[in-house]
Parts: sequence; structure tokens; C-alpha cells
Amino acid sequence: MIGFFKNLFKTAPAVDYKLLVNNGAQIIDVRSGGEFAGGHIKGSKNISLNALPSQLSKIDKKKPVIVCCASGMRSASAAGILRNAGFSEVYNGGGWMSLNNKIYK
Repeated sequence: MIGFFKNLFKTAPAVDYKLLVNNGAQIIDVRSGGEFAGGHIKGSKNISLNALPSQLSKIDKKKPVIVCCASGMRSASAAGILRNAGFSEVYNGGGWMSLNNKIYK
């Protein structure tokens, strides 16, 4: 019974986004082009969530992928799309500003 509760409340291990980026991870920002133009993470690629299914060929399946957006909702959807398309190492980085701080601060 104790094991059941431990598993129920288990949290995922923390992700070192800075290390992932330093090791070649791709950052895909799934916000609109206008949102991206207003600010984004250095080196990130903008592929809006709506366009993602038709733009999968622009993302390297052999490298880790970190997806981000404004708050984490669209990036969660994008992570699901990528996993369903066969991408094996996908991370939901959440909001781009928070992710930027985790990588560059």
C-alpha cells in the first residue's frame, strides 16, 4: 500500500535544459510567428503548433527536442504530436521565458 502512494505522488526527475542544449538539443517554439517575433530563445526555431504536423521534416529525429510556447499548454500538445510521430526524446520546456532562464541564467 505504501508503494502505491509513493508511485501515485512520484514526480518526474528534474530536466537539465542547459545541459540538453549544450549537447545539441533543438528548441522548437510553437507560438505564432507574431509572438515569436516579439521575443524568443536564442537559436530556437519557430514552427507554430498548427503547422507542426506538416513541418516535422524540419526537425532532426536523432537529436533531443525541447518544445516551448507562452505558458506550456501548446508545448504540451506539441510534445504529444512529436512523440506520436516517432520522436523519442521530447521535452516540454513550458513557457519560453522560464525556459530561457533555465538555459541562459
